[in-house]
Amino acid sequence: MTSQAVVVAVVVTYNRRELLQTTLAGIAAGTRVPDAVVVVDNASTDGTAEFLRDYQGPLATDVVTLSSNVGGAGGFVVGMERALLDHGADHVWIMDDDTEPQAAALAEALDVSTAYQQETGDTPAFIASRVVWTDGRDHPMNRMRPRMGASEEARQAAARVGATQIRSASFVSVLIRAEEIRKYGLPIADYFIWNDDLEYTARVSRKGTALTTESSVANHHTKVFGDAGADPGPRFYYEVRNKLWVYTRSNALAPWEKILFTGASLRNWTRTIAASPNRKVLLAGLFKGLRHSLKAPRSNAEVLNGIYALRNIQEPAS
Repeated sequence: MTSQAVVVAVVVTYNRRELLQTTLAGIAAGTRVPDAVVVVDNASTDGTAEFLRDYQGPLATDVVTLSSNVGGAGGFVVGMERALLDHGADHVWIMDDDTEPQAAALAEALDVSTAYQQETGDTPAFIASRVVWTDGRDHPMNRMRPRMGASEEARQAAARVGATQIRSASFVSVLIRAEEIRKYGLPIADYFIWNDDLEYTARVSRKGTALTTESSVANHHTKVFGDAGADPGPRFYYEVRNKLWVYTRSNALAPWEKILFTGASLRNWTRTIAASPNRKVLLAGLFKGLRHSLKAPRSNAEVLNGIYALRNIQEPAS
């Protein structure tokens, strides 16, 4: 990687104007700023559109305003394609609107990618930032576990450049090579919210190298400090349906990983329902998610029909 590499940030937003302001300010304050920022507004109704229309910040900002809310998943499909086709990105840096990258987040991710390539001759598919909550603690929602099955040689090579090999990451400050997007396609828009990042990053990293580094840091401004096991209410439907789609409809995970992940999900779902004061809501979401997972996700073109016309980035392989 060279200093001439084109980096395009993609931010997806929906009705969080103040948090979006913090996200853009964090990007603009970086020691290395992206060459452009694509902001995808999911039909916000809180003044986000007006804020973006009048935005006078230092960033070269390309705003895509959608006519309907297609969720984080659909927003990233739109933004990532635009970053590649309209801005010629070599690397796409993606995040939600509750992400605040710290000053060195992008520069350190680029440096680690370069260092690893020089160390091993292998260019990482993506680099994920360390994610912390507002008080600096590692955010439990975004913890990344070391890659199971990685060789000792691979682990040591990553450690020498200040990184750890991982299998998946959340869409909270992840730097992805454009080549990987062209090779493996875009995220799956029909996921709407939740687990689209698990499916996508696992898909990209299954046959490639993915790293996280503590030198690249982003704050995740969630309302509470907690992990995915916290009571999600009606959104539990998306957790169930989308996880089952990952396990049954995607090639992102190896068969042995699907077995392990399925067992972990069943355990976590049981604990979440048992601890919830709204068990009826969660059980309704569980059974609805089970039913809807029996049908495969729609194509991105079908989900975005009439909202955004996709061009020539391939559909993800199933």
